[in-house]
Amino acid sequence: MAIIPINMQEGKIAQNSEMIVGIDLGTTNSLVAYMNGDQPQIIKDPIQGTALVPSIIHFAENGDVTVGNEAKKYLIEDPKNTIFSVKRLMGKAFGDVQSFKNILGYQIIDDDTESLVKIRVKDKFYSPIELSALILKELKERAETVLQTEISKVVITVPAYFNDTQRQATRDAGKLAGLDVLRIINEPTAASLVYGFGVESPEDAEQEAPKKVAVYDLGGGTFDISILEIGSGIYEVLSTNGDTFLGGDDFDRAIIDYWLAQKMISETDLVADKSFGQAIRLAAEKTKKVLSENDFFSQEISGHQLRISRKQFNELTQHLVQKTIQLCGNALKDAKLEPQDIEAIVLVGGSTRIPAVKQAVNDFFHAADRKTADSLLKDYINPDETVALGAAIQADILAGNNKDALLLDITPLSLGIETVGGLMDVILPRNSKIPAKVGREYTTSVDGQTKLKVAIYQGERQLVRDNRKLGEFILSGIPPMPAGLPKIEIGFIIDADGVLNVRAREKRSGVEQTVTIRSQYGISEEDMGKMLIDSVRNAKEDMQVKALLEARNEANHILYATDKFINQNIALLSKHEVEQLLTHKKELQKAIQSTDKDLINTQIQALNEFSSPLAHRAMDKTILEAMKGKKV
Repeated sequence: MAIIPINMQEGKIAQNSEMIVGIDLGTTNSLVAYMNGDQPQIIKDPIQGTALVPSIIHFAENGDVTVGNEAKKYLIEDPKNTIFSVKRLMGKAFGDVQSFKNILGYQIIDDDTESLVKIRVKDKFYSPIELSALILKELKERAETVLQTEISKVVITVPAYFNDTQRQATRDAGKLAGLDVLRIINEPTAASLVYGFGVESPEDAEQEAPKKVAVYDLGGGTFDISILEIGSGIYEVLSTNGDTFLGGDDFDRAIIDYWLAQKMISETDLVADKSFGQAIRLAAEKTKKVLSENDFFSQEISGHQLRISRKQFNELTQHLVQKTIQLCGNALKDAKLEPQDIEAIVLVGGSTRIPAVKQAVNDFFHAADRKTADSLLKDYINPDETVALGAAIQADILAGNNKDALLLDITPLSLGIETVGGLMDVILPRNSKIPAKVGREYTTSVDGQTKLKVAIYQGERQLVRDNRKLGEFILSGIPPMPAGLPKIEIGFIIDADGVLNVRAREKRSGVEQTVTIRSQYGISEEDMGKMLIDSVRNAKEDMQVKALLEARNEANHILYATDKFINQNIALLSKHEVEQLLTHKKELQKAIQSTDKDLINTQIQALNEFSSPLAHRAMDKTILEAMKGKKV
């Protein structure tokens, strides 16, 4: 079937111009937008007329996958096979999300490694990248249905405080969905484009003098605050701050905790009955919305009478609101500004509808003390749609249709390398303008040293162990010289997406190596390129090949660790325990020879579940022996 591109504004066949859309891949809801003439417009469901696509995925018994509104009902009907809030899992290991897992109806797998967290659905294992790709495919299909043209190029937004790992995961998800991700753009920056573009408020667009603007973005799972200077078509990000694990979901959880504390429900009921647990979670989400318009909420669910007042809700969530305000203060400090210097505040994200949030923002920026108090808060645009509209504007800029706007963004977290003693040496400080190219010179610490390991980290702590490791490589072939004589330049090159390239060069000999830092949690560019030779026809098969290879690599790592554990702790283990470990090991070895990656993951999980208590026992014994004869 041939797809004919249509100019929706003029009702004419387009002249072979490729449509680029903007996508807001959200925690709770996702949206897709495009430029309709000179205005950004949300693409709505052609039948229901709704703009929001709930970021929910359901896997049916027959293998069918449902995304969006149709999947929402299964949160209660089939919670174990219905995935939500997957954005909170992007670029995360199990340890990062351990406290979050209890409110989920589905199963998150702890494989005791630093690899990307996995989600188990029946006997299949999915990464957040694969699940996000399913949401992106749904948005792609909606856009193609409405616009009647093939969509292959997109701009996708991410929280400003997403690290390199999470950005890579988002880009990989786009590729798995068969999309060419032209740019990853920060959500607050996208929102500022809408404000500066004058959508629904032309008087703002006519403002030519540079203006200090704060974008306060409180979504379902993340919070960002960005300070920008906007004027004459230039959007310069001065600073950004935030928390990728703070959002509307946490406000919902505060309500559930209150109901638990008041014994309106019990923790046992929530854990034992996943359907009841999801019904309570959805009730909490509804409560938050009702209390934005009313002073009291009451509802009965399965014989449980749930009640809460707006006053109680405000008290329960005050610490969350104040945390966002503290982050606003940090962003202002980095931008070297005071609250009264801000001339406009753009509110983004559905959670900014909470009255206490608006009031806190007003109070912090002293809006009530100014003559411009009525116009300081820019909430005339639907806060759910702002980010997607901004992504569409950025897509239009990349398409070359808008040459009047220049976007100057920043990197949200410091980038550096590990030096002697496990210290973090920052090469590119946070809030540096991107794209950027910086370098620093180092030398060797041992006579005759011919190799140098370069380990790259991201974060703000002094020790690398407290920061996020992005990758490492070895610079080989350094001519043997006395310590301190080689001159080794480490260069960081970060592109407009915030993706990092690192170069190491020994200046005396010219030995050089350049690598693109691909997240240890992501999918490599090489493997992804193979998968995209023909994404429409072969993406599914390619994903299966990639997943099988990853499962086999992980299994081999587990087998090695098991052998090492048995050898080191043979005196501690009973004969039965050793036999069971060897049986699990044998089953895993057998699974590796198959082409069933889910079977491999199942055997990995079985081995880990059996060995975990043994490992804890061994650790306790080691600690006791170490403490013997010592006083605490």
